[in-house]
Amino acid sequence: MVQQQGFVSIEILAQSFAVTSQTIRRDINSLCEQQLLTRYHGGAGLVSSVENVEYSTRQVLHLEEKQQIARMTAAHIPDHASIFINIGTTTEEIAKALRDHSHLRIITNNLNVAAILRSNPSFEIIIAGGVVRQRDGGITGEATIDFIRQFKVDFGIIGISSIDSDGTLLDFDYHEVRVTQAIIENSRQIFLAADHSKFERCAMVRLGSLTQVNALFTDQPPADHIKEILSAAEVALHTLTGDELAPLSPQNLSE
Repeated sequence: MVQQQGFVSIEILAQSFAVTSQTIRRDINSLCEQQLLTRYHGGAGLVSSVENVEYSTRQVLHLEEKQQIARMTAAHIPDHASIFINIGTTTEEIAKALRDHSHLRIITNNLNVAAILRSNPSFEIIIAGGVVRQRDGGITGEATIDFIRQFKVDFGIIGISSIDSDGTLLDFDYHEVRVTQAIIENSRQIFLAADHSKFERCAMVRLGSLTQVNALFTDQPPADHIKEILSAAEVALHTLTGDELAPLSPQNLSE
């Protein structure tokens, strides 16, 4: 109803579903926690497509799922590899999961990632130059993009704010998106890590497509139409339920 109308009052929702206002308020709170709605005085509206949830909130939102995704992603990174890691709370959890690896060379535009990984003496950590965002320690700007383009690494590990129903990858910050696009262009393999709340969430800036990644790491199996996009593009799917989708061969696709 909110998607169709933009805003719906608690009173109308209670009447429509024949429940109490208290029940509707609890349901709205639950949907807000899942970033599916925004609570307003007297009702609920659509989640903003132009502003992300505050960094401190994102740090704890779906934290257990992010930690599990992080361990799963880190298990696919070998020792002695070179990697990009971009901005995001999920990629910060991946950095924590990588601390026991050996002789990694990490290039990042995330000060938090650098701080997390600096405890391992076998790592070489390279921080991109640019403008530091006070709210989350992310580094963006033209200098950041130019710096990223000087490298060609084994793995690009990226997070995302939204995966649209057609497989489009979306985010909120144009400057951050441009840096991640440079990471995608200069990585031999792209690993995308995203929990279930990122699917079909609202965000404004187009980053790219699921078809540009080599593997998607998530906690729950995505919808069938997302699986079809992954299969057609030969993108590996790794989930916490053990539901792994191997890329289809051209022969299988033709059949």
